[in-house]
Amino acid sequence: MRSAVLNKTGKVEELGTNLLIKERPQPEINADEVLIQVKYAALNHRDLWITKGLYAGISLPLVPGSDCAGVIIKVGANVKKSNEIHLKEGDDVFIDPSFSWGESDEFQGKDFSILGLPEDGTLQEFVSVNYKNVYKIPANLNLKTASAFPLAGVTAYRACFTKGNVSNKTKVLITGAGGGVASLAIKFCIKAGAQVYVTSGSDEKIEHAVSFGVNCGFNYKIENWESRLIDTCGKMDVIIDGSGGSEINKYLNILTPGGRLVIYGATAGMPKDLDLRKIFWKQLKISGTTMGSPADFRGMIKFIEKNNIEPVIDKVFPLDDIVSAFKRMDSAEQFGKILVKM
Repeated sequence: MRSAVLNKTGKVEELGTNLLIKERPQPEINADEVLIQVKYAALNHRDLWITKGLYAGISLPLVPGSDCAGVIIKVGANVKKSNEIHLKEGDDVFIDPSFSWGESDEFQGKDFSILGLPEDGTLQEFVSVNYKNVYKIPANLNLKTASAFPLAGVTAYRACFTKGNVSNKTKVLITGAGGGVASLAIKFCIKAGAQVYVTSGSDEKIEHAVSFGVNCGFNYKIENWESRLIDTCGKMDVIIDGSGGSEINKYLNILTPGGRLVIYGATAGMPKDLDLRKIFWKQLKISGTTMGSPADFRGMIKFIEKNNIEPVIDKVFPLDDIVSAFKRMDSAEQFGKILVKM
């Protein structure tokens, strides 16, 4: 089978020699696994950071990738004989990339891992996965659109609903419009009936978000953007953020008393300081979240089906052009998910 194999980490400019398409043996499956022929995979920033060597525990060579949708071509003995496991050859499926979440829905356990590191991921023609992490794709999706959901979708769902408690009475600010998680969080919150606002460093991306039903957007590169937001739209009940950095204290100003800040990433780095007085005086709630539990993944599927949600797809690249897909993500040109067709 053809696989995108990372042999060395480094700069994006070096990907042409670090990430190569190679022929590898098709994976075997055990009694509790299914073999999936991957039709589409999707990139996440996690994959990009792995190619740069920005994760601990990278063992090379490695096939990156956490997301995919495909067709089951073989099922293990225990899957085949069980009356409770409703998976069979020919089913269109996608994968929950959160492995061994643990006993508590509140947080992941010590054995938790994500598909694509340390184990080989989805940027290859076949993957073998334990049946517990395999789900039939929602009826409103096809293999292409389903591939965009797993990692970003469960992250967005947990941030919006499990942690953020977004409802039709909520005013929510979603930062970094254009990113995979942000684009799905926007759709989820709009379908929940919330008033949705966004930030971005690109006016074009803000216009794109507004076309989906966002109330208003603000360019965070403009000085005092947060004051303009408050003056124009009022304060927010919830902020869903994946960037962190120096903007955190601005978010504390934007939130209403009792408001909720949900953080799922720190692409802009760590804040130099944090105004603790605003946190305790305004009785703010700050929640961290990573990926999602099996209950979150099942909840995401139900929400997608009930509300007929489709992802925002930026561009589709063939596997042979995987380096261009990573370069597009690194340049922050995309709005929505970047897909790879096998």
